[in-house]
Amino acid sequence: MNTTANLLDIKNLVVSIEDKSVLNGIDLSVQKGQIHAIMGPNGSGKSSLALTLMGHPRYEIQDGQILFEGTPVQELSPDKRSQAGIFLAMQHPYEIEGVPYKHFLRQAYNALYDGTDKQLRIRDFHKMLLEKLTMLKMDEEFINRSINVGFSGGEKKRAEMLQLAVLQPKLALLDEIDSGLDIDSLKIVCEGLNKVREDNPEMSVVMITHYQRILNYLTPDFVHVMQDGKILRSGGPEVAQELEVQGYRESQSVA
Repeated sequence: MNTTANLLDIKNLVVSIEDKSVLNGIDLSVQKGQIHAIMGPNGSGKSSLALTLMGHPRYEIQDGQILFEGTPVQELSPDKRSQAGIFLAMQHPYEIEGVPYKHFLRQAYNALYDGTDKQLRIRDFHKMLLEKLTMLKMDEEFINRSINVGFSGGEKKRAEMLQLAVLQPKLALLDEIDSGLDIDSLKIVCEGLNKVREDNPEMSVVMITHYQRILNYLTPDFVHVMQDGKILRSGGPEVAQELEVQGYRESQSVA
């Protein structure tokens, strides 16, 4: 049982990969419904944090705790973390030839909700899936295509938003969903995420990005600046605006 008001608590998290230190004492708390943006230059540890939270086996926790709804999850496998309500939207989603997107979504939904009060028969699942497509202004033909095969960058990111809409996680880890998108595609993806949040208002978001531009469409509650595996600065949306003007180096000198 969660005895705190936080959905996620990260305490003094120290992580290495192949004997190289990538996180050096991360502390972060996220409440239900909040958006936290994590910004920083390449190699600062942002993606390492997301992959560690999801349970990637290459990332070895040397110290610290990850508490999800008050329960330690650092020993859980990725599928168990997913069942607990954690979702990772990857920077570079995999392509899987011959597997229609609708079949993938059905299997993923079953893996999470079979045996629960959210279990759905095939007909009811298909109805729900069509409702999510309508909500996101996506054509039904989209889900008949092989997973990410031949998808544009924007289509891959919209597919991630569809997953969020269908699976309804408690925590969404978004690893550079703005990567490689032009302004129009970014706006469409962010509109989709805002629709998902309206549909699932208690979902929390930890969003990893290099650039302030995505925050023109998604307003974070907190912005954290990472460098060398540490969070060096935290604040409101104004932090991202300062980074846009000053850059990371100058910003750190005044933090």
